[in-house]
Amino acid sequence: MYHLIKVFLLVLVSSQMQGQEILLLWPDGHIPNQKKSDEKEKVFETDIIRITNVQNPSIEIYLPSKSIRTGKAVMICPGGGYGVLAYDWEGTDFAKLLNAKGIAAFVLKYRLPISSSIIDPKWAPLQDAQQALRLIRSNAKKWNINPNQIGIMGFSAGGHLASTLGTHYNEKEIINSNNPLENISARPDFMALIYPVITFDKRYYHGGSKNNLIGKDASDDLVNKFSNNLQVNSNTPPTFLVHSADDEGVPIENSLLFYKALLKNNVSAEMHLYPKGGHGYGLARGKGSLENWPNILINWIRELN
Repeated sequence: MYHLIKVFLLVLVSSQMQGQEILLLWPDGHIPNQKKSDEKEKVFETDIIRITNVQNPSIEIYLPSKSIRTGKAVMICPGGGYGVLAYDWEGTDFAKLLNAKGIAAFVLKYRLPISSSIIDPKWAPLQDAQQALRLIRSNAKKWNINPNQIGIMGFSAGGHLASTLGTHYNEKEIINSNNPLENISARPDFMALIYPVITFDKRYYHGGSKNNLIGKDASDDLVNKFSNNLQVNSNTPPTFLVHSADDEGVPIENSLLFYKALLKNNVSAEMHLYPKGGHGYGLARGKGSLENWPNILINWIRELN
């Protein structure tokens, strides 16, 4: 009887979780650019699920049914100003929608630069994004994914991380020679940037994201390095952008600057601008025509070669 009760409780706990497989990015426990500390990861659930103080970054795996799978995949970077992760609102909620459309999805729980566990804060999110993309690509056959159709998407500061991977996927300052996946390409095949932080130019930046990632007194060189519109070249992946004109958190100029840079470098790009919507609307349920942006994105992904 005691054994049956234990089994019942285990099933009950599992049913209350999202029921998806989670893979650690650094399963051997040797997380690069991190030192031991007493800091603990925290999960808060109010209107949405928020995660802070990420200590062991991971991907949560969402695979579509065999009958509808397309072979395409998207890694999702939730936003939160590089201080928190809006984990369901800008992560798992969208993963479920992609699954319903036959697209595999992977929600990235990445380290946040405000953590006292990190040695060099500015590199930790990118290190995790690189490793996650490589991990997905290395398991493409197992997960029935085309290794050449793996994209990345991000919301707000998660959009900054996504565009950082899209423009810094070969970043040499964070090489980890002990990483068995190091030689697998970390370049995403496409990007979807949703009300993204792009520039750290003080005229248009989101101050919290910039200060959390590179610091209040960052040098001009560092500001330029992480202003991703300045890092676009002809190898930058095709990109889809969504932004609203009344966004007071992350000005619309962020998307405009990135779109202009993509066109200048002959990179395929599609941008959708809305007069209203503000910031942080996720799937935009109940927001009129803005609510259709996910369907437009999914059609764009399906039409990519």
